Amino acid sequence: MADQRVAARYAKSLLDLGQEQGVLEAVKQDMDLLGQVVGDSRELRLLLRNPIVKHDKKLAILTALFQGKVSDLTMRFMLLLTQKNRESALESVATEFNVQYNALRGIQTAEVTSALPLTPVLRLEMKQLVTRQTGRAEVELAEKVDADLIGGFVLRVGDVQLDESVRSSLRKMRVALQENSYQNKL
Repeated sequence: MADQRVAARYAKSLLDLGQEQGVLEAVKQDMDLLGQVVGDSRELRLLLRNPIVKHDKKLAILTALFQGKVSDLTMRFMLLLTQKNRESALESVATEFNVQYNALRGIQTAEVTSALPLTPVLRLEMKQLVTRQTGRAEVELAEKVDADLIGGFVLRVGDVQLDESVRSSLRKMRVALQENSYQNKL
């Protein structure tokens, strides 16, 4: 919980600073890159969380990884976090930055899981469904394919989940049949 608050505060500061300096889009791309790199590398995550490794070593590694690939503001931000002994929060800050950026721009993120890849027509229908549900005009869909669904889809928007899959329908039918509400009247 404390890490979440720390990440939210740092992300808000970076967002405000990026807006103020007019480099918000560049910082957004940097945070996407940072989140992806740290998220994909278990070793880097463990290194950043390791209290035994000195901060200057962590900063040297971050500099080697990101120097020239991210904006000057983002590099100074990483320097500040390592100086404040908060480098372990980098991944959380990147995630929280994206949440706050989307809220600022009015972008709604949603995750759709389907049995087959979505066609362009279905993708548009999903976006329209999310728009009707949330009222936000711009929607980013994260698509996943899960053949175990058999058919249909599962749509997650924030904390709300809409399960219209065949697997879910079969499960509901199985439960209804096991209850065996039929009574013989002979």
